[in-house]
Amino acid sequence: MSEKGKEKKKEYLVITSGKMWQPYNWYVGEYWTKFFDGFKEKKFLGIKCSKCGTVYALPRQVCGRCFVKMDEWVELGPEGVIGAFTVVKFPYIDPNTGEIIKPLPFTVAAVRLDGADSAIWHYVNELDESKIKVGRRVRIVWQDERKGNIHDIKYFEFID
Repeated sequence: MSEKGKEKKKEYLVITSGKMWQPYNWYVGEYWTKFFDGFKEKKFLGIKCSKCGTVYALPRQVCGRCFVKMDEWVELGPEGVIGAFTVVKFPYIDPNTGEIIKPLPFTVAAVRLDGADSAIWHYVNELDESKIKVGRRVRIVWQDERKGNIHDIKYFEFID
């Protein structure tokens, strides 16, 4: 067979040197910027619908019930009640980092802050399931240094 008829096989060189970090920033929009700016001052801001009065713990431009644009900000919490919880005991990949979540176990709960009609999921500093109850009161524990993101809330702790 002539050289013309033969296809040359290509080889690809793959070099793996370990982990790579690619920092990036993105704009979260006017509502989330205002929301996270409140964290810097240890304030949890909600947004209230002018038509039905629903207060959302996490900001959104339009009310999910009335479809009305919202622009009335209200300060919530810093206390609230547990509506649901789970103690995570199995490892899984953190979608933010690609790493296995550590340490295990940890507890997350849906907390409805005082003055809100919706809940936020976040860490609770308790692992004993017999002590965690739906309806139990908690409060925000803030990081000492806050940067204006969801990690400014260190965890929720029991009040009683």
